[in-house]
Amino acid sequence: MNGERMNFGAVIIGDEILSGKRQDKHFSKVAELLAARGLRLSWVEYHADDRQRLAETFRRTLASGDVVFSFGGIGNTPDDHTRQAAAAALGVELALHPEGVAEARVRFGEDMTPQRLQLVTFPAGVQIIPNPFNKIPGFSCAGSGVGAVHFLPGFPVLPWPMIEWVLDT
Repeated sequence: MNGERMNFGAVIIGDEILSGKRQDKHFSKVAELLAARGLRLSWVEYHADDRQRLAETFRRTLASGDVVFSFGGIGNTPDDHTRQAAAAALGVELALHPEGVAEARVRFGEDMTPQRLQLVTFPAGVQIIPNPFNKIPGFSCAGSGVGAVHFLPGFPVLPWPMIEWVLDT
């Protein structure tokens, strides 16, 4: 990636972060992974699990041309709104992602449930980001210009090799 023309940002999502129940570990790690490649983090935003506000944030970041890493809210619990907010920002529906389903089947095998399929229900037309830890992928969608938003799990450690994959491929 040509970092001279790009701004890199991070969106860190979760009521548990903003309430202080859990500490953010993504800010320092994404800065470290970028620095190892001669790149620099330009901005960071923290947001609650608020679907409307997240959709507005993703509309803005997709239009910015920045490369953005979004952490959290892509699971299947009631407070996870990131997938839905990303779909709203893109103006598309959520759909099962065929490659995501294949990855999830590696993880769950015959124990695939409708709840687990939600983990690979993404905005239509996105690309998956492989997850070497548990085979539940994240996803990427292109913004305007050279930018994109990359949606990753919020649980620390899981997204870090996924960030490296994005930066290296």
